[in-house]
Amino acid sequence: MELTKRQQQVLDFIRRHIEEEGMSPSVREICAHFGLSAPAGVHRILRTLQDKGLLVSTPGKKRSWRLSQRARQWSGGCRLPLVGQIAAGVPIEARENLIEELPVDAAALFGRDPCFALYVQGDSMIDAHITDGDIAVIQQCDDVDDGEIAAVLVEGVLHEATLKIVKKQRSCIELHAANPAYAPMVFKGEEIASVRIVGRLAGIIRRNR
Repeated sequence: MELTKRQQQVLDFIRRHIEEEGMSPSVREICAHFGLSAPAGVHRILRTLQDKGLLVSTPGKKRSWRLSQRARQWSGGCRLPLVGQIAAGVPIEARENLIEELPVDAAALFGRDPCFALYVQGDSMIDAHITDGDIAVIQQCDDVDDGEIAAVLVEGVLHEATLKIVKKQRSCIELHAANPAYAPMVFKGEEIASVRIVGRLAGIIRRNR
């Protein structure tokens, strides 16, 4: 099933709206959610999803869009939340809002521990074959072994996230890039408490771009 990013986002929004509100969203609500001013584009997406057999509706009835059985079988239980962006260079502010849900069965691919996904930004992990624009699948945990790649929050003025190789020393924690152009980030003494493991890297999803 080939869907554009926006088509997938609209389909996910309709499904969540039905689950939470008991009814499908109106075209105006879809426009408002995605910050669109004209409904024509939303109507085109809805028609495309209908043509693909993922949405059905009752002609002449408002708020009648609903997921087809094909859509429920295709996405049910196999959704990986894409919740924001993570830096592969210097830390950037973590955006923990849900962006979309990817049609990926994370449990089958990465095990039963909860997973989420984050966009990678930057080139500091290129020697680990992780590039700008990749989607990092993160398996939630609060500790990793020495040498593992992890998503790490550095707490301070901002809650910041970065994807790095974690090196554990007796007196410090080091976050290493997989690119010699970047120096290690070293945290000693009281600074160690500001470093929090969000989860280990379970895999990378690379979209066509």
